[in-house]
Order: sequence, then C-alpha cells, then structure tokens
Amino acid sequence: MNPSEWIDLRSDTVTRPTAAMRRAMAEAEVGDDVYGEDPTVNRLERRAAEIFGKEAGLFVPTGTMGNTIAVKVHTNHGQEVICEARSHVLSFELAMMAWFSGCVARAVRAEDGVLRWSRIRPEIRPLGPHWAPTGLIEIENTHNMAGGTVMPVEAIEEICDGAHGLGLKVHMDGARVFNAAAHLGRPVSEITAKVDTVMFCLSKGLGAPVGSTLVGTAADMARGRLYRKRLGGGMRQVGVLAAAGLIALDEMPNRLGEDHENAQFLAEALARIPGIRIPHEVQTNIVIFDVSGTGLASSEFSARLKERGVLINGINPTQMRLLTHFDANRTACERALEAIGQVAAGAAVAKEA
Repeated sequence: MNPSEWIDLRSDTVTRPTAAMRRAMAEAEVGDDVYGEDPTVNRLERRAAEIFGKEAGLFVPTGTMGNTIAVKVHTNHGQEVICEARSHVLSFELAMMAWFSGCVARAVRAEDGVLRWSRIRPEIRPLGPHWAPTGLIEIENTHNMAGGTVMPVEAIEEICDGAHGLGLKVHMDGARVFNAAAHLGRPVSEITAKVDTVMFCLSKGLGAPVGSTLVGTAADMARGRLYRKRLGGGMRQVGVLAAAGLIALDEMPNRLGEDHENAQFLAEALARIPGIRIPHEVQTNIVIFDVSGTGLASSEFSARLKERGVLINGINPTQMRLLTHFDANRTACERALEAIGQVAAGAAVAKEA
C-alpha cells in the first residue's frame, strides 16, 4: 500500500496544514521575532492571550519547551513539582524539570487522571531541613495517558484556590485544552481562569504544522522569553509559522466535536470485538484499548495493523492508543476498525489452532 493511503491514528500531531493555513503562511508578514519585530507572531501572542483571558502570550516551537519554560518561571532549583503520576511533564519530556529547572517531581496517582486538591494537599512540603519544598503544582487537561480525560472546572478552581492560599502557582499543560473546552461546552478562558500559566498546542487537534503557545502574566512571559532563548527557541522570521497558528486558533476549535464523535464511534465498536477492552471513559479524541485478551502484545498487534495500512502505536505491552483528528474522517475510522477486527479475529483463530 502507498504510504499516502495509510490511515494514521498514532496521534493528532500527524495532521497536515489546511489550504487556508498554507495560503496564510505564504502571504505572512514577517520580521525578526528575537527583536520582537515579527508582526504575525506578535498578533498570534496577543490573540492567544485574549482568548485565554491572560495578559500575554509566548510562541514556542514545541509543547515541551512551553512546559519547561513554565516550570522554570515558577520554581527555584531544589524544589518539587507536584504532578500526576502519568503526566506528560514527568513521563515524556526527557526529565526537563530536572535538567533545566533543577526540580524533582512529586508524583501523585489519580486513577482517572484528574488530580484533586484532596490528593495534592497532603503532598505539599514546606521549607525544612530534610526535604525539598514544593515549588509548583502542575495539572494536565486533557490527560493524555488517562485517555483524554477532562478535568472538571470545579476541580481546577479548587486546586488553584488552595495553592494560591499557600503562595504556590499552578501551571496547566493544556496541550489539548481546546478538546476539554469542546467536551465541556465552555470557553477555555473559563476553564483556565484561575490557572497562572497555560501551555496549549497549535499542532495537535488544531492542525497547525508546528508550534505551541504559553500564556500568563506579562512579567512571566517576559522571563519566559529569556528562557526560550536559552533553550534554542529564539526564532527569526517565524511569522510564516505563526500565520498558520492564527488560522488554527480561530478556525479549528469549532470542529473538534467531530473528532470526539469519531472517537466514541471507535470505542463503542472496539468494545464489541472479542479480546479487546476499553479501560477508560472516552470523553475527547483519545481511545486507549487493551489487546491482551487477543493473546498478542501491542507491538505485534501494531505490526499486523501496519500490514493492513493502519498506523496505531502501543503505549505498553498490553495497551494501544489511537487519536482521532481532522485528517481521519469517519470512513477512515471505519476502515481502521475493520483492520483491528481482522487482526483480533486472526489472533483468536491462531489461539484455537
């Protein structure tokens, strides 16, 4: 099969820029962003801050860089960062909170991925002679490895109120916060109103070719701009990318419900396939499914799907994760489902032989 015909559900990062984004990139007005002179970047940062109800924004190449900058802005070396045990900042960002910020993670397990103040409060440590004090609370919305779980606004606000009462800041890894907004039917400004900083990705469900944005106070973003330069993120005529980000920010959130519907469709159908189990509630565009009942390891299941033109990755030996996105319509999801059913059925026949 020609690779261009593959159905790619590995992540929503595989989306390709729309025709409108490509036109905007070609026509973008640009300048040197290190000098603060790229008008398109400046417009994107202002627009992001406006949408989130924050003072300022900072355009960064990646979500990892955005989270890294936020941790550094809010902490000092030798502190702890409280985060969920499967959070992206802990598991998938190359220990940047230690490498760059000199902090260690205080991991708190939440079965559904939703941290609550009642779980966080006992883990907060004051300055003392034997332990690292708490420097920051980090939350993830939606929660990737919990299956795209959405944090209730009430839980976010309770965490922020409690943290602020103790003089602590709260950062949200909101890589897919627009998916959370679509699920809740509320604007992102309401969801993140009390959070001190938010990082969100333009290059996932919103479909831009690259880039994320960090929003917060003007003072924090000014400091963040210096950390961005230290990390190698001082970009020049980057308005060609910011132009696509503006399209993503203003036009793409309204279509995320379609991705959620396709994820629900896949989850309901997958649950009916013998040997496959869905271990979580599907709320947004992420479906984690357990294939251990088929007798195949996730790596082998993935390899057999690839032979049928479907790309889905394993996240551990027994579980796989698929993400719906605007480059995979309902027809593509139906074809993927057919391939998954074929692999599962083939495994069942082999077990009986």
